[in-house]
Amino acid sequence: MVGSSYGSMRPIITELDNNKKGSIRTDVADLVLVKYKCSSNGVPVTQTNGSTLPLVPSTSKDAELGGYDPFDHRVVQHPTTDMETFIHLLKGSLGSGILAMPLAFMNAGLIFGLVATAIIGFVCTYCVHILVRSSHKLCRRMQVPALGFADVAEVAFLAGPPAFQKFSGLFRGLVNTFLTIDLLGCCCVYIVFVSQNLKQVVDSYFEAEMNIRWYMLILMPFIIAMNLIRNLKYLAPFSMIANFLVGICMSITFWYMFQDMPSTKTVDYIADWHKWPLFFGTAIFALEGIGVVMPLENNMKTPQHFIGCPSVLNFGMAIVVVLYSTVGLFGYLKYGKETKGSITLNLPTDELLAQSVKVMIAVAIFFTYSLQFYVPFEIIWKGTKHRFTSHPDFFEYLLRVILVVCTVGIAIAVPELGPVISLVGALCLSFLGLILPSCIDLVTTWEEPGLGKGYWRLWKNMIIIAFGILGLVTGVYSSMIDIFELFKH
Repeated sequence: MVGSSYGSMRPIITELDNNKKGSIRTDVADLVLVKYKCSSNGVPVTQTNGSTLPLVPSTSKDAELGGYDPFDHRVVQHPTTDMETFIHLLKGSLGSGILAMPLAFMNAGLIFGLVATAIIGFVCTYCVHILVRSSHKLCRRMQVPALGFADVAEVAFLAGPPAFQKFSGLFRGLVNTFLTIDLLGCCCVYIVFVSQNLKQVVDSYFEAEMNIRWYMLILMPFIIAMNLIRNLKYLAPFSMIANFLVGICMSITFWYMFQDMPSTKTVDYIADWHKWPLFFGTAIFALEGIGVVMPLENNMKTPQHFIGCPSVLNFGMAIVVVLYSTVGLFGYLKYGKETKGSITLNLPTDELLAQSVKVMIAVAIFFTYSLQFYVPFEIIWKGTKHRFTSHPDFFEYLLRVILVVCTVGIAIAVPELGPVISLVGALCLSFLGLILPSCIDLVTTWEEPGLGKGYWRLWKNMIIIAFGILGLVTGVYSSMIDIFELFKH
C-alpha cells in the first residue's frame, strides 16, 4: 500500500474487500493504475501483478519530504532550462490569434476589452496552475514521475472517490477529442488566413477578382504534400523560417499600426453586450495555450519553477497578456469599425511593404499548418492504426490526405476568420482551459481535509466551471449565428 504525503493513506494496489464498499478502488481501476505506474517507471507489468509493494522504492530524501518526489525520478534526455521553457511557452501561446485581437476588441469595446482580456488572462493562468498542481499531486499519489494532459484527466478520476472512477475513460476521451477539434480547427483558420492574405495581394495587382475558395483549392495540393512529411525533424527548418517571417511581419505591422493614431473618441468604449460572446471566443482562442503546458512542464530541468510565485508560467503569461492587449487595443483604435479578422488585412493595399507583410505572413502560417496538424493526426492515428495492420504506411498516408481535405472543405464552407476563430475558442478552449482543470482540481482534492471553511475550493471551482459553460454556450451560439448569416449571403 502506498500513502500520499498530503492527507490520509490511500490504497494504490490492493485486493477487493467486499465488506468495505466504496472504500477502495475497483479491480479495473487498479489494473489501469498498475499500467500507468509500470509504463512510467519502466517496470514490466508481469512483475507487479498481485503485488502490494511500491513500484518505485522510496529513498531517504523521499522520506524527508514525506513521500514520493516525482521530480527525483524523472528521466529526461534533454531537459530544458527555465529560460528555454519560458521561450517555448511564449512561442506556444503567441500564435495567429494575436492578429485577431483587434477584432476581439471591436466586439468588446476599448475599455471593456482591455479589462476583460486581463481577467480572461488571469483566469486562464490560474487554471493552468491548478492543472499542473493536480498533476504533481497525482504523480506523488501514484508514484509516477510525469503525466500528460489526457493522463492527468484519466488518473484524477481513477484515483478519486469510487463514484467518479467510471468517468475516467470519458474524460480522457474528451481531452483527446477537444484537443483534436481545437487543433484541426486551427488548421481551418490557417487555410482561411493564408487565402485571405494572398487574395488581397493578387487582387491589388490584377483586375480580375477570384473567389477566395479557389485560392483554398489551389493551396490544397501543396498542403497535402507538406503533410505527407511524417518526421518532425524534417519540419523543423520550416518552423524556423516561419518564426523568422512572423517576427518581421509583426514589426512592420506595429509600425503601420502606430502611425497617425486617431482619438479614442472614434471607437466604442463598451460594445453592445450581444457581441461579448464573440469577444470571449476570440480572446480565449488567442490566450489559451493549455495544450503545450504539460509537455513543457514534464521536460523541465527544474519543474518546481514552472508554477508558484514568481514562476516561468506567471512571467510568460504576463508578457502574453500585455502583448495581446497592446495589439488589440491599438489595432482597434487604429482601424475602428473597419477592423478585419486579421490585422494584416487592414494594412494598405497600395504599398509594397504592406503587401510584402501579407505574403510573408501567409507563407509563415502555411509552414505552421504542418506542425499544428501533427498532434491531432497522432491522436487519431494512435486510436485507429490497429485496424490497418496489413498496409499501415498506405493507410497512414491516406488518413493524412483525408484529414487535410476535410480541413480545406470546412474552410471553403466558412471562409471567414472571425466566426471560425470564435467558434473554436468557445467550444474547445472553454472546456480544455477552464472547465476541465477545475473538474480535475475538485476530484483530485475531494478527500483532502480542508476544502476550506465555507467550502471555498468547491465554490471557486464551480464559479470557474459556470463561467466556462456560459462562455462555451454563448460563444458557440453567437458564432453559429454569424456562420448561418454567411451562408444566407
